[in-house]
Amino acid sequence: MYFKGRTVFAFVMLTMIASVLVTMTLADQWIKDDERGPVSSVVSAAADDGNGKGLNTDELSKLNAVVQLIEANYYEDVEREDLLDGAVSGMMGALGDPYSVYMEKDVAQHFSESIEGSFTGIGAEVTTENGKVIIVAPIKGSPAERSGLLSKDVLISVNGQSLDGLSLQEAVAKIRGPKGTKAKIVVQRNGFTEPIQLVLIRDDIDVETVYGTLRPDGVGIIEIRQFSLNTAKRFKEELIKLEGQGMKGLVLDVRNNPGGVLPVVVDISELMMKEGSTVVQTENRKGVREKLVAKGGEQKSYPIAVLTNKGSASASEILAGALQEEAGATVIGEKSFGKGTVQVSFNKQLGDGSVVKMTIAKWLTPKGNWIHKEGITPNQLVEPPDLYTVARLTLKETLKPDSLSEQVRSAQIMLHGLGYEPKREDGYYGTETVEAVQKFQAENGLPTTGEIDAKTAQTLEKSVVKWIQNKENDLQLHEAIKFVGRK
Repeated sequence: MYFKGRTVFAFVMLTMIASVLVTMTLADQWIKDDERGPVSSVVSAAADDGNGKGLNTDELSKLNAVVQLIEANYYEDVEREDLLDGAVSGMMGALGDPYSVYMEKDVAQHFSESIEGSFTGIGAEVTTENGKVIIVAPIKGSPAERSGLLSKDVLISVNGQSLDGLSLQEAVAKIRGPKGTKAKIVVQRNGFTEPIQLVLIRDDIDVETVYGTLRPDGVGIIEIRQFSLNTAKRFKEELIKLEGQGMKGLVLDVRNNPGGVLPVVVDISELMMKEGSTVVQTENRKGVREKLVAKGGEQKSYPIAVLTNKGSASASEILAGALQEEAGATVIGEKSFGKGTVQVSFNKQLGDGSVVKMTIAKWLTPKGNWIHKEGITPNQLVEPPDLYTVARLTLKETLKPDSLSEQVRSAQIMLHGLGYEPKREDGYYGTETVEAVQKFQAENGLPTTGEIDAKTAQTLEKSVVKWIQNKENDLQLHEAIKFVGRK
């Protein structure tokens, strides 16, 4: 997350929203004491602590010696700027923390642009874990979501280039690209023995972050896709509009919302919380805790449900935890991602447009729970249908009867979800699967061969996407609506 102003930028998304899940950052004039109270001492102490002694003479001499050795003896000319960037990257890497990174000037520029909600890419936020690049969440409506990319997918390669062992910055550089270009991505997904190949077309990512609707039964639904600088303003507008239309209950949908700017999520939370309620706590390395409290808000009389899934991270988890523990809201869906550390990003100290972002504290829920790597546990667990998580079909050859593969298994899951009963989902292409394929082909104007060729696979994929886009099939949303309606 992000405090607007002084030593910092914000929520890291880069071009593909390739953030390392920034949870909180500090800045110049980030927020005045008379606006929010002196609630930032833990973070500001970490940002402004003068105890750092820097390198002593011997340490500086060692670094200079290495630079001189390289410049005098390396077999090729080397740019000194590259050596310096590499040295800083190495120091950050030595921390062993995927959320503490160094961003060179051009990457930092994308970092800044993403805060304004304007960027081009595939629309997925990523992090690193044990040398692997992990999907945090695909942004709704993005190429990543349309391709079937899911939270927790491990990115193996992009356009044939391996991402294994790369820093986040290096991986992002390979994933990034101009609008309209292809990104052939190979991922490993939990539950599938074979890698999955997806083809994405990079595009402009929708900058609108808030969508509100009122159902005929009086249940309002507000979807928050990320927490950008204008999100609180847009949320307040939608909330006032729905309340003016007689809303009787509210569903807040933060599924696949990777997070964003901290003051924004505080502003949103306090609209639904009693004044003085704790929104979030921070704890520094000395164990000192500080509370960020709601100011000027009110707890709503109508019921509130918060929808989460594995792609709900960072600011989304702060919102869910705050409303769950302090405003009587009910969290419905899946466990969230589990990002419970605080980052501060520094740019002015470096002086050249680059940014160092490092973890300086934990964040905790109002009751003091640390959800890092655990996530927010929903009050009501609702798993999505299999069609939401099934691997997309990437055929190298026609799938035929009496074969066994992960591709066949994916096709069986798709057929079953669409109402064509293959009777099994174990990857074996038996008689029942042939009959299900023939029925699907007949109903979609395809030759009834019983085999899955490229045309059949493409039609099956389109049918699945259409099914997923139909809100009538969104079981999590319907459970939330049902819950709010009962209340």
